[in-house]
Amino acid sequence: MTERLPGFSTLSIHAGAQPDPTTGARATPIYQTTSFVFNDADHAASLFGLQAFGNIYTRIGNPTNAVLEERVAALEGGTAALAVASGHAAQLVTFHALLQPGDEFIAARRLYGGSINQFNHSFKAFGWNVVWADTDDVSTFEKALTPKTKAIFIESIANPGGTVTDIEAIAAIARKAGVPLIVDNTLASPYLIKPIDHGADIVLHSATKFLGGHGNSIGGIIVDAGTFDWSRDGRYPVLSEPRPEYHGIKLQETFGNFAFAIAARVIGLRDLGPALSPFNAFLLLTGIETLSLRVQRHCDNAKAVAEWLSPHPAVAWVNYAGLPGDRYHNLARKYSPKGAGAVFTFGLKGGYDAGINLVSNVKLFSHLANVGDTRSLIIHPASTTHSQLSDAQKAQAGAGVDVVRLSVGLEDKEDLIADLDQALKA
Repeated sequence: MTERLPGFSTLSIHAGAQPDPTTGARATPIYQTTSFVFNDADHAASLFGLQAFGNIYTRIGNPTNAVLEERVAALEGGTAALAVASGHAAQLVTFHALLQPGDEFIAARRLYGGSINQFNHSFKAFGWNVVWADTDDVSTFEKALTPKTKAIFIESIANPGGTVTDIEAIAAIARKAGVPLIVDNTLASPYLIKPIDHGADIVLHSATKFLGGHGNSIGGIIVDAGTFDWSRDGRYPVLSEPRPEYHGIKLQETFGNFAFAIAARVIGLRDLGPALSPFNAFLLLTGIETLSLRVQRHCDNAKAVAEWLSPHPAVAWVNYAGLPGDRYHNLARKYSPKGAGAVFTFGLKGGYDAGINLVSNVKLFSHLANVGDTRSLIIHPASTTHSQLSDAQKAQAGAGVDVVRLSVGLEDKEDLIADLDQALKA
């Protein structure tokens, strides 16, 4: 008789956690400490030399954070994970391990506006160059490949539009090119989509959003799928070449299918320093315990709101993959059959001014720059999250001047519809 593998909800509650061995506390304690005592000099030396696993300093690792890392890795089907201070920090640490000055990576145009800004501007200070491609035409990813390409970056469900990406098609291009596919799975969460099952090599999260789910803590997660051979052609020297700070250890050779997670921790997190606080890790763990319940309710509410908006006389269009007529509906059925997520956009016939008017008149929806909260949220991206882009760039990113983005929460759907109704009339 084979042993039963735990289900998703069971992993959401139990993965990575045991009762505290000292006190018997059932909830994971907050290890609010900067550093940890070594057993002796040999123990300390083995930890610093990567010859043993253990705790040194909370900037590099912490027992509370370790439970969060193991839990998200289990939910995503990865070999290991690293928790960092934010989703942006997760992207920075990931590319720090992959790119050298002058290298390129290909990214989908439909991304969170902050990621577009980070890639277009801040990353250039490191000599890292982004080349943009269109998820609606996956051949543009192949056309964008050059000898300098070191990675491909996409979102499973794109922010702000809620469009579903054909992960398998882009993964095939990445495999053929010999580069890793990085998938930001923030809007889907592993409850809806597991990118590793579809060919992703690295999965990222802004844990601030659906993983935490309550709008009370910022964090990021990097999940190593353990599927990429970092040493096969010497293109990733951080992982394949001897590390002078660790007595010549080759990370891929030493750590095998979780080498990337180790590199992100002992080089990126150690030196760049975007550590997640143990208290935020505790809050994120608490949120993950109800992930399956919350995300299903998010999806059900979002579909009801989208169905109500579609025929509204003030609404020009609704972009929600859960609607049968949506251009991404078939992709949603393939990749996300339990629901198309909670974030979607719609266009107002009155354009920019109508968007400003709507966000100014809602009462139950909160006008703010976040998604994935238990509360329903609304924003006009052209005047906020994507305001730094030109009108053409806004349109390419799915954030045109007429666009309003909703993150539908867990309230009663009738109340959400009533709030939008009165705001649209106003």
